[in-house]
Amino acid sequence: MATKYPLPVFHFRVDWGGSNFGFSEVSGLNMETQVIEYRDGVSPDYSTIKMPGMQKYGNLTLKRGVTAADNEFYKWWNTHQLNKIERRDITISLLNENHEPVVVWKVRNAFPVKLDGGSLKATGNEVAIESMEIAHEGISMENQ
Repeated sequence: MATKYPLPVFHFRVDWGGSNFGFSEVSGLNMETQVIEYRDGVSPDYSTIKMPGMQKYGNLTLKRGVTAADNEFYKWWNTHQLNKIERRDITISLLNENHEPVVVWKVRNAFPVKLDGGSLKATGNEVAIESMEIAHEGISMENQ
């Protein structure tokens, strides 16, 4: 019987509707169900009952290295017009050693809410990183 090991976090792909380039980090793949507390006035218990409420999703953060002549993040950001913006579906795939998706997160109706051009430092020895925070309307997860 073969031992099953957990998948490493460093081999992933993001399909976000822009050019095909790699991201160095994806964070914010979280979901939450808000709790509703309720107590009926004639209840014999002196405590509330808890019921599942609305679902809540955190914002995604995508980070990547800054490259010359690439402004895909800013092109998407510049689609803002009053209360309209280009929405995209995003697919994040955790890959196995054969570069095949094993776990896939599908994000619906995503749009950028924050851009960070990174920090510059005269004595630094790191890669310049830019990031985009993305709001969305839901995540679904599939194990392949």
